[in-house]
Order: sequence, then structure tokens, then C-alpha cells
Amino acid sequence: MFKQFEMAPPDPILGLTETYNKDPNPNKINLGVGVYKDASGKTPVLKCVKAAEARILAEESTKGYLPMSGSPDYGAVVQQLVFGTNTDVTTSGRAATAHTPGGTGALRVAGDFIRQKRPDSKIWLPDPTWANHKGICAAAGISTETYTYFDAASNSVDFDAMTKSLKGIPSGDVVLLHVCCHNPAGTDLTAEQWNTVADLVAERELLPLLDFAYQGFADGLEEDATGATVMARPGAELMLCTSYSKNFSLYNERIGALTIIAADADAAEKVMSHIKLAIRTNYSNPPAHGAKIVTTIVNDSDLRAQWLGELKTMRDRINGMRILFVDTLSKLGVERDFSFIKQQRGMFSFSGLNKDQVQALRDNNSIYAVDSGRINVAGMTEDNMFRLCKAIKAAL
Repeated sequence: MFKQFEMAPPDPILGLTETYNKDPNPNKINLGVGVYKDASGKTPVLKCVKAAEARILAEESTKGYLPMSGSPDYGAVVQQLVFGTNTDVTTSGRAATAHTPGGTGALRVAGDFIRQKRPDSKIWLPDPTWANHKGICAAAGISTETYTYFDAASNSVDFDAMTKSLKGIPSGDVVLLHVCCHNPAGTDLTAEQWNTVADLVAERELLPLLDFAYQGFADGLEEDATGATVMARPGAELMLCTSYSKNFSLYNERIGALTIIAADADAAEKVMSHIKLAIRTNYSNPPAHGAKIVTTIVNDSDLRAQWLGELKTMRDRINGMRILFVDTLSKLGVERDFSFIKQQRGMFSFSGLNKDQVQALRDNNSIYAVDSGRINVAGMTEDNMFRLCKAIKAAL
């Protein structure tokens, strides 16, 4: 039976990393996959994580299954990180959280729920969006459409076109929104724009599906959560997918969550009962270790302070690489204006490089980026910056 199959096409991002790993060039640079790298080009284990793990190892007394929705303590921490303490969302009971295997797992569970309970709804994705969004929706059996988000000419959010697109989405459909550090564009909505979007979503009776994978990588925990807090205004309904791979540097622990915000506590409980059924037929219950790490850190004042310091270090390094990248290109005499990259936030930016230029970087310099021109700024270091910018100048 198996001999009849042809090779599947490689994933556009993870497949690129496989090619990168096979490249023997010792000076190769990976700007493709969304993983944070420190100044030495390594993905670190945070010191607060190691301290939390030592405590967990000493105190752990069981390896028993978690409930389908995961640890209630972890769910409370997730809600606190996004919405703060003593807020309408966290005290009213209208939020319910399920621990999922990464943000990807949260998106898939949300997709399964939507297909089962709202089978006629489509999910509207921003153009552009993370490459895997469409694949996750397709695997869940949901049709997708796109709405306008990015203006390539100005390298910024085309908000007028975005709002026009949202006004045309049929009532009852689902609209996916990036909360911060938009992947791949690196351009986010302002607080005022979020309020406009929240008004439009309510007026059109749309269900927001928020993807929140980079909290703390733009301006800070509270600042980066603005979109989520605005959309979760009293009486509003939404689904929120969060990931802790990036801000805790816990990539291989696969720590995510799906949070349901309903109009009241009764509705939230009913929705979560269906989310649990979707989880049961997917992975049954989540892994425990990563959630224990996050819970331990957030609930301990010293470890939380240490984490916030390490998170700031990561954020500052990324923003510093943006500035150095633009300045180095300018010093090398590159005429194209790349200054927009300084204003963008998060790990990603659309560089403006086309597919042929990306291929030239790969073939001539062992520099790997996605064909769309999306680059991971966190893959840049002071050591590789001159070589990278010199190669880009040649490619241009």
C-alpha cells in the first residue's frame, strides 16, 4: 500500500530548516523559522526556567494524567498574563481556559469546535498571515477567505482597506486577528484601531479568533495584550489562542492554551464542555511539564521578576537587531529604504525581497529566508550582520 505514495511537498518554513540543517557551510544563516536566538546564535534556556524545573523535580509526586482541559492553576495563570488580575474577564467567570499542545494545538482545537458547532461558518484570515493558519483550517475541515491587512507599498497596516473588508464579512463567520507582533508582517494595530475593529466585529456579529503567540516581544506584557483586552470588552465573545514557546523560550515543551470568553459564566462553561470533547478525540489530555514551569514562574514573585528581566533582554535584542540591520544596509550604500523595519515589532518582518532574491541569498551565501521575503530578525547577530547585509546588497 505505501509504495504508491509520492513525496509530500516540504513545509514552507520547517522544510526550509531541514534544508538549512543539511547545508555544510559553517557561515550559514537561518532567517526562516520563528525561533528566538541570542547574541551567540543559540536558543537559550532561561535561568528562571531552570530554577522552576529544579523546584518541580524536587516536589513532583505523580505522573498521572491531567484533566482534558489541563491544570486549573495553569488556566488561571494564562488568563492573568493576558487580562491581568481583578478584571472583568478574570473575576466574572466568563473566561474558560484549556491547556493545549502549543498555540498550533489551540488553533486546531478551535477549528474542530467551529466545524462541529458552526459548520456553515468560514474563517477569514488576514492577508498575509502565518503560512500554517490555512493548513490548520483545512485539516479541521473549515473553508477560509482572506481580508486585507497589509500595504506592501508603505510596509504598514492598510487600515482603511482592512475595515472595508471586515464590513463585507457575512454575519456569523469567524475572523482571525493577530494580537501583536504580526507574523509575517511585523505591523500591528494601534489601541484606537483595535477599538474600531471591536465595534465592527460586534456590529457584524462576527466571532473573533485571536492568535497571541508573542506577548512581551513588542513593548511589554500589558502593552502587547491591548488587542485582547479591547476585544474582550464586557458582553463580548471570542476565542483566544496563546503560546508560551517564545516568551518563556519553551519551544519543545509545546505550551499553549485556548481561552473562551463568553458573555457570562454559564455560556463559558457550556462552550468548554464542547471544547473538551474536541480535545478528547484529538490528544485526550495535555502534557504537564511545560505548564508546571509557566505556573511556577508566574506564581512566584522572584521567578516572575527574573522572567520579566529575561523577556526584556530578548525583546531589546530583537529591536536592537532591527536598528543595526537598517543602519548596516545604509552604511553599505544600499539605496532601497529599509527604515520601516525599525518601526515594526516582534521577530518577523517582510523584507521586500522577492522570491528570486531570496533564492540568490540561499544559493550564493547560504542565507535562508521564506520565499515571500519574510525574515526572522532574531536570527541576526552582530557577528553575521555585515555578511548578511553585504549579501542582500548583492542580491538587490
